[in-house]
Amino acid sequence: MPDFDRAELDEMVRRWVAENQACEEKGDWKPLAELYAEDATYGWNYGPTQEFMAVGRDEIRDIALGQEMEGLEGWTYPYQEFVVDERSGNVIGLWKQVADATREDGSHYQVDGIGGSWFRYGGNFQWSWQRDFFDFGNVSALFMEMITANALTPGMMKRIERSGAGPLPGWYKINTAPVALW
Repeated sequence: MPDFDRAELDEMVRRWVAENQACEEKGDWKPLAELYAEDATYGWNYGPTQEFMAVGRDEIRDIALGQEMEGLEGWTYPYQEFVVDERSGNVIGLWKQVADATREDGSHYQVDGIGGSWFRYGGNFQWSWQRDFFDFGNVSALFMEMITANALTPGMMKRIERSGAGPLPGWYKINTAPVALW
């Protein structure tokens, strides 16, 4: 693998964080698609039986950043730290998942544990792929807590109903996605 210019990678991370913050404010993550190469892939695991994979910028925009983020308007994903390897072009960003809803004590609902994204830089200020990782058990527990407390927005309720209705575009049984997760 070629070496990458560290200043260019740092600028890519800066652009990524700025665009993420702008998308959070709008409640629309689709503009992030422009920061992926045309043939990029983006995937993650959904527990012991399912995984997600979007292949190409259009699927990333429409499915990963569209369908999969619907109902999460108002949530933020503040990055805590980045690890950048200019030799390989790998970037790992560690983030939290924080809902805009609050508990009776005023604290925000947020996913416990560590969440993150592993990116591969493809040049031209675009990612060639992204793989997310998060604690699915903690995500499930948080959603159950929010359901029990009646703290879900109508959009989030619709998201949960849609997810339970059957396989959605981009969802695959483990090891059957068109591109391997790892």
